[in-house]
Amino acid sequence: MKIRLTKGQISVLIIFAVLIIDQIIKVLVKTNMYWHESIRITDWFYIYFTENNGMAFGMEIFGKFFLTTFRIIAVGLIGWYIHRIVKRGFKTGYIVCISLILAGALGNIIDSVFYGVIFNESTHSQIATFMPEGGGYSQWFYGKVVDMFYFPIIETNWPSWMPFVGGEHFIFFSPIFNFADAAISCGIIALLLFYSKYLNDAYHAGIKHNENADK
Repeated sequence: MKIRLTKGQISVLIIFAVLIIDQIIKVLVKTNMYWHESIRITDWFYIYFTENNGMAFGMEIFGKFFLTTFRIIAVGLIGWYIHRIVKRGFKTGYIVCISLILAGALGNIIDSVFYGVIFNESTHSQIATFMPEGGGYSQWFYGKVVDMFYFPIIETNWPSWMPFVGGEHFIFFSPIFNFADAAISCGIIALLLFYSKYLNDAYHAGIKHNENADK
């Protein structure tokens, strides 16, 4: 007997799957690796444990509490939007993309809200433990986001004849990111490639709604 999932069930399944995978990876890395420890998988792929206070791919903009609060508000809005597009019967692929973005944002929110309380500090000489006796390394909403995927696909030096950067070391794709970041990026890229019409329709619908509200 075939089990046919509704679009809402598919969305929920994706969100939970991404969250579970993301948190399993992060906890394993956090509780088994020293800070900035690196495990070579291939010449172009490393598990490199680091943490950041900012947004995706280690960017740090504004304060930590602001970023965490912003993430929570954004997730609430995205969750409301998913509920709306499921009810309106949007394409499954579009719902999947939005669900990936929501799941990725939720994954990093968990780090920011809880990790500072449930883990102690990761250092070059100390591996973090879960629920340490002395308490966590920070307080609620001030946890650091765990990153680990590093893909230095090309590592070389710029030619000496090049202006400004000649002779300097160059790494193609140097950001270190996590599974949640990857889910967000995949969702956004797929939206832009395959569902730009939906984005345009949503944008124009919003403008029309605002114009009607002003009348």
